[in-house]
Amino acid sequence: MSQLTFSGSIKRIRYRNEENSYTIAEISTDDTGARITAVGPLAGIDLDDRLRLTGSWEKHARFGDQFRIISYELIFPETGEEIKLYLKRLGVKGLSGPKIKALIERFGNQTLEVIETCPEKITGLKGFGKKTVESLREALTRQMEVKHLLEFLKDHAIPVAHCAAIQKAYGSKAAQCIENNPFDLLETIEGIDFSTVDRIAASLGIAEDDPRRLKACLLFALEKFTSDGHVFAPKGELLTRCMESYHVEHEPLTLALDELCKTGHAVNEAIEQEGETIEAIYTAQLHAAEEGIARRLAMMLSFPERPKPASRNEILETVLARLAIKPSKEQLTTLEEILCHRAAIITGGPGTGKTTLVRSVTALCDHLGKAAVLAAPTGRAARRMAEVTGKKASTIHRLLKVDFQTRGFQHHRDNPLEGDLFIVDEVSMVDTLLMFHLLDAIPVDAAVIFVGDLFQLPSVGAGNILTDLIASERMKTYALTRIFRQAQESPIVMNAHKVREGEFPDFSIAREDGLSEFYFIETGEPLKVMERVVELCARRIPATWSFDPFDDIQVLTPMHKGDVGTLTLNGVLQEALNGEGESLEARGRNFRKGDKVMHLKNNYEKDVFNGDIGVVHAVNKKEKNLVVDFDGRKVDYETDDLEELTLAYAISVHKSQGSEYPAVVVPVTTQHYPLLQRNLLYTAMTRGKELVILIGTRRAVEIALTNNRPKLRLSHLCQRLQKRVA
Repeated sequence: MSQLTFSGSIKRIRYRNEENSYTIAEISTDDTGARITAVGPLAGIDLDDRLRLTGSWEKHARFGDQFRIISYELIFPETGEEIKLYLKRLGVKGLSGPKIKALIERFGNQTLEVIETCPEKITGLKGFGKKTVESLREALTRQMEVKHLLEFLKDHAIPVAHCAAIQKAYGSKAAQCIENNPFDLLETIEGIDFSTVDRIAASLGIAEDDPRRLKACLLFALEKFTSDGHVFAPKGELLTRCMESYHVEHEPLTLALDELCKTGHAVNEAIEQEGETIEAIYTAQLHAAEEGIARRLAMMLSFPERPKPASRNEILETVLARLAIKPSKEQLTTLEEILCHRAAIITGGPGTGKTTLVRSVTALCDHLGKAAVLAAPTGRAARRMAEVTGKKASTIHRLLKVDFQTRGFQHHRDNPLEGDLFIVDEVSMVDTLLMFHLLDAIPVDAAVIFVGDLFQLPSVGAGNILTDLIASERMKTYALTRIFRQAQESPIVMNAHKVREGEFPDFSIAREDGLSEFYFIETGEPLKVMERVVELCARRIPATWSFDPFDDIQVLTPMHKGDVGTLTLNGVLQEALNGEGESLEARGRNFRKGDKVMHLKNNYEKDVFNGDIGVVHAVNKKEKNLVVDFDGRKVDYETDDLEELTLAYAISVHKSQGSEYPAVVVPVTTQHYPLLQRNLLYTAMTRGKELVILIGTRRAVEIALTNNRPKLRLSHLCQRLQKRVA
């Protein structure tokens, strides 16, 4: 689409995010006076400011034609009348109309230049004291800083979307700091990538073999490894990736890596990997975390095992009395032994009794007078843990308590948590950094039980914790394999185990009423899949199974983009399920009263966490805020907070971990090819308690079944534990 450039004045600001300067504004064009809607990053602007905008037209589904801003520049006033209006808008205390008139009569069209560069010339004018002149100069300088920064960004091809963040990080010295070392932007500006910074560096004349560039290149490539789930990068692969992607030579790159390791920005460790010694390159933070996990567990396991806390009969009677459950022989054996260990693991697929064991362990702790602390990585997983045990459970972050001053946690080895036994559920979701902080805060003489399904998706962050802990064979693992009779009658459970083994699901199992719990609807075209998802959620499932579209049905999809990604599906599902009523737009998304929404970041001040799902309780368009109901607790969201919310009619499979829903609908198409994998399909299926419907193609399901890519995550935790624990 071709780009257009025009100038105009801002007449209305409908929305502005002060953090990133994303703005929705009405602009009166200079050539025709017509009002248009412009959307995009606009830092340092105000009403009646004149801008020169470059961008393109796009059509918004609800608001029609909008001009998408790619870049812009402030046009400062040039005539006496324009300068007069501009100075008045600055709102400087003590700068009255007559004083503005006197300035313009004295300096004419040079007034702004005089204020900025020669303010001493103004001090001699009648009525202009030092305080007024200084206030005037400061106000104008703030505006000029934005103008000069925009010009600098444009000259060096820096996306204008980063202007607000750069100005906030560097202030008036932004251009100087970037000129000194543009690669610092990679650490200070969220969302900026190496290629962008590299172009800036080239425009500033920085050579390809400059040590600053080489170090930044290595750290960026290393971060890419960790974002793919790896805890370290093999040195050879890291160097090759940098040489191929960023055109650098091997020798200077190696010298730059050595310097990073000397200064503590990276760690080079020789490790055994598949029978050969390789050099593993870690970020300093991940190396300390992986080593810290192994060290902490080794300390805990160095304590002698405790004697059995109760006889088999006492355990049986306690569980029967407190839970009205009769444990199986396998469960009784586990309950006899598990409290003897300083660290132990319970793992198993759906229907194998993990939940029953956790409930029984907590009941036994109550009986023995031991303090059990329950935690999970997400809010929904913690709530589910609390529901099934009847005990308090919290997220790991909330348990550790964030220290807002240090950006760390309040609980650590010097201020440990209190408790005798720590039970951590959904451990497959816990990454290396979080596991380190948790273990660092657990008293070394306490015990810990890790609970999780080995086959679910690994953590979003780096590491493969549950797999590594089990593979080390240094702590007792209770792998539950027996599927209980009630679970054997569930097509969802039985098909989940089929998928786990790489077998194609069986869709022929039906109940006496002709319905089933598990369906596959074969549809090839992604647009048709999207239409069927809407039909199922809005009409067919509620009519056939009486599930509520908001409370009971959840769409899970592998990707965010595409015709059956979360972004598109949320839009069409919102229109189908909640298309009426007052709405509030934030960055192209509309929130309506009654909408199902998800919180995207851990927000400790609001006490809302990544993955929490709620319902929009109220919308205030005038104040541009809304209220979300999270399980009966009302949380206010101001304009700046709305980026932390998204619609949740459709969510990613990763976001669903630790949760269960009465019914799930899962699009599985070849459009999802980059993310199709067996444990993703397995995780999606096991989120459904009573109904699972897959929609897509057999080919897409087969691709997922044959793809076990997560097993390739690189970490060294298993071997560290084996070395430290006899």
